[in-house]
This record gives sequence, C-alpha cells and structure tokens, in this order.
Amino acid sequence: MDTPQQSHIVHIDPRRRRLLAAGAGLAVLPWLPGVARASAWPDRPIRIVAAQAPGSSNDSTARALAEYFAGKLGVSVVVENKPGGVGMIAAETVARSAPDGYTLLFTLQSQLAQAPVLLRKPPISPSRDLVPIAATSTGVGVMVATRGLPARNFKELMALARKRPVSVGNYGIGSGWQLMVTQLARDTGAQFDIINYKGTGAMVGDLLAGHIDIGAGSLLGLAGGIASGGLRPLLVINGVRSAKLPGIPTWAEEGIKGPAFENLTECNMLLGPAGLPAQIVSRLATLVTDSVSQSERVRSVRDQLGSEDVPLTGAALQSFINRTWPTFQAMTRSIGLTLE
Repeated sequence: MDTPQQSHIVHIDPRRRRLLAAGAGLAVLPWLPGVARASAWPDRPIRIVAAQAPGSSNDSTARALAEYFAGKLGVSVVVENKPGGVGMIAAETVARSAPDGYTLLFTLQSQLAQAPVLLRKPPISPSRDLVPIAATSTGVGVMVATRGLPARNFKELMALARKRPVSVGNYGIGSGWQLMVTQLARDTGAQFDIINYKGTGAMVGDLLAGHIDIGAGSLLGLAGGIASGGLRPLLVINGVRSAKLPGIPTWAEEGIKGPAFENLTECNMLLGPAGLPAQIVSRLATLVTDSVSQSERVRSVRDQLGSEDVPLTGAALQSFINRTWPTFQAMTRSIGLTLE
C-alpha cells in the first residue's frame, strides 16, 4: 500500500502575505513606471509648444486652453511659440521629449498631414512619433477680397478670374486654402496667381494695402479688416454659413464640390509624444471638451472664431484624421508641391 504523502503547511505572517500579493500584482504590470507617472501627473509645470505665431487662432486657442488647464490641474501651464518648418520645429520639439505629459504640441492639423509630402526629409513622422489627443475648430474660414477688386461676390470673382489673373494671398505653403484655389483653377479654368506668406498677418497687410486681390483665413484673423470695410467677404471656405457673415455662401451653395472642398477642413490639434500614457491622453481630452462649457476665455476665443463644432477626441478624432490627411497628401502630390 502506498504511503500517503505528508502535507507541509507553511504559516505566513499576514503582513508578509500582503507584500507577496502586491508583488504578484506588479508582475502583471509591465508598464508600471508609466502607470505610476500617469497617476502622479501633473506635479510640475506643463509646456504647450504652439506651432503658429502669436496672434494666430492657434496661439489664441492654446493660451485659452493653457489658462483652463492650469486652473483645473493646479500647476502652471505655459505656451511657447515655435513657428516655422511646416510646423515641424514645434512638432520635433515635442516628439523628442519624454512621454510624460509635461510637453505638448498645439498645431494646425494640415501641417501634420502635409509635412511628410512637402518636406524631402521630415525630421519626424507625425503619425508615428506623435499621439493625437484632441482637435478644436479653427472656426469659420473665409475668402476675402481687397476693397478695390471689381468683384462684389464669388460669382463675379470667378467671372473676373476667367478674364485676367487674380492674385491670391496664401498664409502658408501647403495650406488647405492653397489646395482649394489650385483645384478651383483646374475645375473652372480661372486664373489664380498664388503668393505665399509666412502667416496671416503679412498677407492681411498686403490685402488692406491693395497689393493682392484675394486671400483667406480664420474669422479671428480677418475680422478687423472686414469690420473696417477694407476687406470684403466672398465665401465661407470651411464650415457652414455663419451668423457673423450674413449672406455669405459656402462652397456647396455655389455649386463647388469634391474632396478639396469637403475634406480639407482645418483644425487646431493637441498632441503628445508617442508613448504618452493613455490615462494622461484621456484626462487631457476631457479637459479640452469640458473647456468649451466651463472656460469663459475659451468661449470668448471660440466666439471670435465663429466656432460651433464640438472638440474631437478618441475614435472620432482618429476617423477625422483618416478622412482628411489622405486628401491633403494626395492633392499635394498631384500638383508636385514640395519644400527643401
């Protein structure tokens, strides 16, 4: 008959049992350092690197969000402007930083889409090296004409452009506006001479001086010229009709359709470096969404922009990227637009 095996009972001190259980839990958390950092975040100042110059819709929105973040998170949040390089100067700064939630990027999504095709050697891959957090509308995009242009509306502009060249101010190489104008010329035979500027400010100055015929930008950037009568709004190029621009039609209302006029919607996007913990991404996305109703300064900027869209986060944001970035890139390749 087999001899029964003897049982060995080991008594473990309760305190030691708790420590062992905790250790077992750690074994299933390979990313514990990131989890720990996310749990403690934030405990020091946060920097938002803005890819556009002061005074732009990008800068104004970034500063409004920074103020709201600071109040909610209990740490200082500073905005640092690093314009230039199709937004890649700012983007590279953030992509090369630690993925800990203390260095964030605020940039135009068109620049993220365009850099890989505009630049021969982009310093980073926006889709690989950055993680999108939230997107906020740049509001109403509007086409304007200088006061002296003999075209009182969009139809008259098109009739004029079929007779003689019309000079077009472009606030940034590779912008959605540039691609729209290029496609419009292809579709209609209109003559548009595009003149590139480094930002909206210089372009508006030349429009007001009558040096160029038409231009486009955010309502925030063009409102002063429109209010003074120096600029005449002709068309809403992004978004739906706006109460701030009574009687001004959209592309669709003028019978202009196609991906260039439907998928090149501009927005300001908040991103972090790849590897940013999901917990921090989620918290920041929630703050951006909540700011629309809770921050007076954010509401003020949105009102000046004529923005009525809800911020995009999560799956909706990724869907927006998947729809718009290929259109930007395909059009840019089709016209052979590149930068050194």
